[in-house]
Amino acid sequence: MKEFKVKRIYEPRSEDDGYRVFVDRLWPRGKRKQDLDYDLWAKELAPSPELRRWYHEDTEGRWEEFARRYERELAVGHAADYLRDYVEGYDIVTLLYAAKNPVHNHTLVLADYLRNHF
Repeated sequence: MKEFKVKRIYEPRSEDDGYRVFVDRLWPRGKRKQDLDYDLWAKELAPSPELRRWYHEDTEGRWEEFARRYERELAVGHAADYLRDYVEGYDIVTLLYAAKNPVHNHTLVLADYLRNHF
C-alpha cells in the first residue's frame, strides 16, 4: 500500500519523501525549475482553471464544495490511473504544492483521493 504525503514545494527534500510530484497547474512565481526539487510536474492532477478561480474567490467558505467538485474532476480524469505508472516501485509519494495555506489546499483533497484509489 502506498503512502501519500503532502508537503510545500519550498521545503527541502528529505529521505522519507519517496517520489516527489508537484501538483499545481501554475509554476510558482519567481522560481526557476532547476531550483525546485521534484520528480514529476503533474499539472493534470491540479484542479481545472475554472474550479481554481471559483474556489479562490472564497477559499474558506467554499472549501467543502470545492473538495466535492475537485474529487469529481479527479474521478473523471482518472487521476489514480494517470499517476500509477510514474510511482510504480515507490512506497512513498509526496505531493508538492505551492500554496501558502496548509489547511485549505487542493493537495489535501488529492492525497485523500489517491489513498482511496490505490
